[in-house]
Amino acid sequence: MRLLIFFDLPVKTKSERRQATQFRNFLIKDGFYMIQFSLYGRICNTIESAELHKDRVSLQVPKVGSVRAMIVTERQYASMSVLTGQIKKKEKKINSQQLSFF
Repeated sequence: MRLLIFFDLPVKTKSERRQATQFRNFLIKDGFYMIQFSLYGRICNTIESAELHKDRVSLQVPKVGSVRAMIVTERQYASMSVLTGQIKKKEKKINSQQLSFF
């Protein structure tokens, strides 16, 4: 399971830049990795875990801008095609085989 967070946040004022930075820092601390600008992803073991992290993100979203979440299966995520550019080294290291079960 992958939880994807898409966002478009205003960064015109100092306050807006600070809120956008705080939101991105929260995503990174919560285990998300950057797929590309304004698109972060996180591997989750179960749908319940994905919903939990989605709820956590919803508590941190800035008041202005647009933030969306999507939960996809590993199979759906693997079917994604890169049309231009390259897959980043960091993204290659993160795969579903790294899931750990407790």
